[in-house]
Amino acid sequence: MEVVVVVQLRMTLYVAREASKLWKRICKEVSIEILLLAEKWKLLLAGLIFQYIHGLAARGVHYFHRPGPTLQDVGFFLLPELGKERAYISETLFTFIFFSFVLWTFHPFVFQSKKIYTVLLWRRVLAFLVASQFLRIITFYSTQLPGPNYHCREGSPLATLPHPGSVLEVLLINFPRGVIYGCGDLIFSSHMIFTLVFVLTYQKYGTRRDIKLLAWLTAVTQSLLIIASRKHYTVDVVVAWYTVNLVVFFVDKKLPELPDRTNGTPSPLLPLVTKDKDSRTKEEHHKLLNGNSGDTVDWRPRVQVNGKILEDANSAHADTALNSA
Repeated sequence: MEVVVVVQLRMTLYVAREASKLWKRICKEVSIEILLLAEKWKLLLAGLIFQYIHGLAARGVHYFHRPGPTLQDVGFFLLPELGKERAYISETLFTFIFFSFVLWTFHPFVFQSKKIYTVLLWRRVLAFLVASQFLRIITFYSTQLPGPNYHCREGSPLATLPHPGSVLEVLLINFPRGVIYGCGDLIFSSHMIFTLVFVLTYQKYGTRRDIKLLAWLTAVTQSLLIIASRKHYTVDVVVAWYTVNLVVFFVDKKLPELPDRTNGTPSPLLPLVTKDKDSRTKEEHHKLLNGNSGDTVDWRPRVQVNGKILEDANSAHADTALNSA
């Protein structure tokens, strides 16, 4: 009985100690991220506002949608139709991808090993999303195709929207029903934009190779399920694959690279929070943190003998003795 009590006491102390460490780690990370958020909040807010604009555009194109016969599609011929009762499968997988990525972006608050800053990563992700969604809006407003989804087909009361009674009706976008049962916003798939942006981001900043492989397999599975659920034509998914990859490739080159936190030193954060006077100050600060001298100049005494500069007086005496010999 005494042994059990001792074990329980040790476990309690261990949990309390680890909980205290975790709380300190979270508080420290929160203070760092708040400083970054105070500097980058405008860009983050702009990205979030554009998410609403994208939803508003998708809602607006529904007013122009006219149902018609489903277009011929090679994916529809190759993949069996899941049907209405199984349409939730693709949405369930997308929800898993979405929340898995969101949770991963906040792992620096919990884990000791970390590579990213959450605020800076989401700033990058939103830039990818905005660029891709901007191209998507232009595309689906250029040509309206008859929707292949069940609620967008002929005979469905949701296939068309009546003329809006007020501007407020349009601005509210009937969330979330208006988003789930939208029609006309086909080329290219919004689900694939989010999926590919998340996968490509983890491919670059993630650390687990097995999860990277799983992420790509999940993206391929998501593509097939979208087509099998008849939520998009195959062209919507194919265009998303090469468009999003190209957008991420070019936008990523224009954005400043994220500082790497794997070495555990706080120095990469300093230029992001405070503006150094010049690049020399940054370099010297970095060297000091690494344990090296901050001064790159060698101050050892030098003596000129026979037209040659020697490192110190001892070398000069040695060479003088050799010459006299």
